[in-house]
Amino acid sequence: MNQPFGYIDLRFPHHVRVLQRALYGLNQAPCALFQRFSTFFIKFGFVPSRADSSLFVCHTFAGTSYLVIYVDDIVVTCNNSQLVTNFLTRLSNEFAMKDLGALHYFLCIEVQSTSSGLFLSQTKYAVATPMVFGQKLTQAGSLFFNSTLYRSIVGALQYLVITRPELAYSVNTICQHMHSPSDEHFRAVKCILRYVKGTLHFGLNLYSHLSWQLLAYSDADWVSCPDTRHSTSGYAIYLGQNLVSWSAKKQPTVSSSSAESEYRSLALAATEVTWLTHLLHDLHISLSANPTIFCDN
Repeated sequence: MNQPFGYIDLRFPHHVRVLQRALYGLNQAPCALFQRFSTFFIKFGFVPSRADSSLFVCHTFAGTSYLVIYVDDIVVTCNNSQLVTNFLTRLSNEFAMKDLGALHYFLCIEVQSTSSGLFLSQTKYAVATPMVFGQKLTQAGSLFFNSTLYRSIVGALQYLVITRPELAYSVNTICQHMHSPSDEHFRAVKCILRYVKGTLHFGLNLYSHLSWQLLAYSDADWVSCPDTRHSTSGYAIYLGQNLVSWSAKKQPTVSSSSAESEYRSLALAATEVTWLTHLLHDLHISLSANPTIFCDN
């Protein structure tokens, strides 16, 4: 390391300087930026959610406001438009911010307003990142010549699952071989890419008219991995008609029976349902009934 030009200390030319201010690109920058933003939000009346650190809620007699922040990208919504206007005015006075109006694009996720609610998709993201059902991938086979390319594509597909739940299981399968991908694994990746290429318009519908009830569906694929004999857990959780959470995950231990693998999958689903109930509580939303979990008995 060298002292920067114009700040060279002739008495101590080999010393380095201590940074007193967080700048973009440094490891401590996101933490410092989040602390700066969150301090302002709390002064304005927002309360940080205990279930999600990026969510802030302001609940008053005039209305309820929700705010989500990711680094310096912010989404604000409220059932009182005047509260949003007042907040954005205060926010622009405090920070050099740009109001982009109604939500259309956030973190590579496109948001389209429809007559029934919202439609979430990742068409632009999917274009840049072009399983055979029933296929069981193993560790056997010749190694793929470019493991970096494999990991890059699979990592991109992981982000695409945010609005494409039907890809969750197949992407989870190819993720299990990122340490040592083979030619067969890359062929499975190309199969997923071809499917994505033909379904760029697919996305996730969020309906505005719904009942406040959590319904979870849990299932397990017993001994689905031919190498480790581990099972795969899967669940899908609905809030009314809206799919709000889903997962396909390899279980960490071997299940001695299909019933045991189903119980492990139920435990994962119940954990997620519990977290969602806490999140809804922070959003000041009351469920119309107790959450219900269905399983493959």
